[in-house]
Amino acid sequence: MTENIWTRWPSREALLPESVSRPRRLLTGAVRLVVFGMLLWGAFTSSRLHGWGSAAAAAGLVAAVCVAWAFFRTTLAHRLWPSLALVVLLLAIAVAARSVGFGVPALVIWCGCAVVALERLPIAAALPVASVALAFYAAVGDDAWLTTVATAVGLVLAGYVLRLDAEARGSAQRLLTQERAARAAEAETAALAERARIAREIHDVLAHSLSAQMVHLEAARLLIERDADRQQILDRVVAARGMARDGLAETRQALSALRGDLTPLEEFLAQLVETAGGTAEVTITGERRPLPAEASQAVRRVAQEALTNARRHAPGAGVRVRLDYAAREVVLDVRDSGGPHGEDTGTGGGYGLLGMRERAELLGGSLRAGPGEEGFVVTLKVPV
Repeated sequence: MTENIWTRWPSREALLPESVSRPRRLLTGAVRLVVFGMLLWGAFTSSRLHGWGSAAAAAGLVAAVCVAWAFFRTTLAHRLWPSLALVVLLLAIAVAARSVGFGVPALVIWCGCAVVALERLPIAAALPVASVALAFYAAVGDDAWLTTVATAVGLVLAGYVLRLDAEARGSAQRLLTQERAARAAEAETAALAERARIAREIHDVLAHSLSAQMVHLEAARLLIERDADRQQILDRVVAARGMARDGLAETRQALSALRGDLTPLEEFLAQLVETAGGTAEVTITGERRPLPAEASQAVRRVAQEALTNARRHAPGAGVRVRLDYAAREVVLDVRDSGGPHGEDTGTGGGYGLLGMRERAELLGGSLRAGPGEEGFVVTLKVPV
């Protein structure tokens, strides 16, 4: 059967007690205890039954409560036929109570069956149950017909309103669960992105440093095989050691940048130009402001790579570094006057400006490197 509004059960979240706020659960439980206590008191104080008769009536009320509890469990599990059997048993208990003179408990059970059926059963099954229960109520009631009709309509509306309220609470519960799942997935994605970012930083640093060390160590090996001068071999080993020290320092700097604990970008560029020596100079334009960690690290890495390439391929050439804080992006421009020396001049099998270009593209920016009017130009643009 195709599920529609007539055959659809209220959602499990709507039927769970946890979907109701704690104060409301306490109030509902208190009302149920009061009603049950009044019915139980009426069984023992009835003038028509005494002794074993009152005890049997009390046992019948306890049985009705147990059946009602089982009905709540089967409806929670969306089991139609057991739920219908239990509600029919409740109606039968009410008929038996009426037959021995317990009219008020019978009326309460019939009205309760009508309300909870409309609240917890599919509409196609709830309407017949509510109709039978309200028919019993109307048949034994001694009120005026207009009052009976108004009461019956009110009970139907109350059951349907409770159903709508339960559905609304169930929808809110599902949305809350989905939101929590989305937040957990977002946190996991952020953690994975952070790990990837750290791995990318360390990869870039180590690829550059280790490749340079390999060059010096390989040269030292060849010199040893040729019985070269001890000082030449020592120079190569010392150079490899310096590369290792620089690589370790750059790795620490990269991790500090990822944690947000690093020197301002302007100071870093000034120190980098000072270390480069020669005729290098740095210019800062635009309104200075803090940059995101990845954007700041991209600028630092590109500046390092560009100055390293300039020293390697155009020694002694003048280098100009300009950092421009534009409205929606930051632009790094590095120019040297040593003439063209290729687009990708990095070491280590292609790591260098090509890797920096990939980094810029991941941030939504761009990197261009190539010969200009006076020399080689590297331009990085990163949106911020």
